[in-house]
Amino acid sequence: MASLDEIRQTRLEKKKKLEDKGINPYPAQVEFDLSLKEVTDNFEEGKKVKVVGRVMSLRSQGVLNFFDLFDGGGKIQGLIKKDEIEEEKFSLFDETVDIGDFILIEGELFITKRGQQTVAVSDWHMLTKSLRPLPEKWHGIKDAEERYRKRYLDILMNPEVKDLFIKKAKFWNVVRDFFRSRDFIEVETPILEVTTGGAEARPFVTHHNDFDIDLYLRISAGELWQKRLMSASFGKTFEIGKVFRNEGTSTEHLQEFTNLEFYWAYADYKKGMKLVKEMYKKIAQEVFGTTKFKTGEHEFDLADEWRKIDYRDEVLKQTGLDVLGASEEEMKAKLEELKVKYSGGENKERLIDTLWKYCRKNIAGPAFLVNHPKLIAPLAKAKPENNDLVEMFQPIIAGSEIGRGYSELNDPVDQQERFNQQQELLKAGDQEAMMPDAEFIEMLEYGMPPTCGFGFGERFFWVLAGVSGREGTLFPLMRPKDTENKK
Repeated sequence: MASLDEIRQTRLEKKKKLEDKGINPYPAQVEFDLSLKEVTDNFEEGKKVKVVGRVMSLRSQGVLNFFDLFDGGGKIQGLIKKDEIEEEKFSLFDETVDIGDFILIEGELFITKRGQQTVAVSDWHMLTKSLRPLPEKWHGIKDAEERYRKRYLDILMNPEVKDLFIKKAKFWNVVRDFFRSRDFIEVETPILEVTTGGAEARPFVTHHNDFDIDLYLRISAGELWQKRLMSASFGKTFEIGKVFRNEGTSTEHLQEFTNLEFYWAYADYKKGMKLVKEMYKKIAQEVFGTTKFKTGEHEFDLADEWRKIDYRDEVLKQTGLDVLGASEEEMKAKLEELKVKYSGGENKERLIDTLWKYCRKNIAGPAFLVNHPKLIAPLAKAKPENNDLVEMFQPIIAGSEIGRGYSELNDPVDQQERFNQQQELLKAGDQEAMMPDAEFIEMLEYGMPPTCGFGFGERFFWVLAGVSGREGTLFPLMRPKDTENKK
């Protein structure tokens, strides 16, 4: 079997042969009649067509050359007969065309004896000469890292991968249409921020040369900015955009992903839960055609009743520990007993969250987690009947948190006190604690109406599609090959 270098050299020689004939192997202008899907869906024997595509298979039988042409939406067989095309055109096809090349063909449609829709080619032109061979059809690219690195080949050779990302595009279109139909205004807020806000996560840091200041890539889709818009008299807003978190990679977490956040003036977390439930069911039905799913060990139906899970009660039921009353040492001891890894330097907020993350894996859902401790939600309103808890909700599906929303805190004095607590956590080394934002406090002092806010990321799509985060991302971040080789 020829090596890759030998194959590439042979194809370079074929490229030169075309150039020596005065043929550009990479022309810019292409004129054709129909897509291959249009041809095959409305097939008419005897019709003359001019179509384009990539050669996906090639079978030479001396005076006959059969090949399959694929344009991304449809496929058709082509046939070049030596006695039905100019001799030089036949020879040039035979000598220069390989699997992977993009070509234009002209000819007449007919049905073979085997019932195959085919173009009897009378002329052809090279559009792109490929220099590397495509993966074998039946073996493809088996290594996951290589598939992600060469996603263009993965998609080309595996139609189900392409279908996945077509569904993902529809997923976000359904979300956008859902909010637009309810009079929400789509907005764009800054990606570069002086302080990060709206979530608790370690940010990426960059530098603004003109201002000579460090900035952060946002960790939420404009939470503190959209709240400013509530103060400015926008009643309903939403944003779909990229967020960035400088954290570890797992099946559920990536450093860069797409997020949705909406804000709704004069609504509280109860109205938010109702809207989110309606939205999630609509997404599932329109994108996947069902509300029933199986992800890993979990089966769930989004059309079922969404039960409410009390944060404290659920952790107590699963671990025997009351997170509202337990000390840090008691929580650490429980985590060690449960064999849950933690760094050892976590503060109380991180320990509570780690215990909950252990418990959530056992919940199939659909459910709403409610009655969160105030300590872990610095932007949420406290419950009037219990100041230690907040008006917050999280959809729990397939053992994962698929979003977060709350009645937004709009008391500037309370918010400043919460920011002060977060500042102390930052000083103590908690890199995920929330940064205080003095200008946001100033806005609250001018006044922000009662508001419900909610956000969820593309993890919801990954769960419904039954794929990992990297599998569900077109081009996941990969370590450069030269870096890998140095390790």
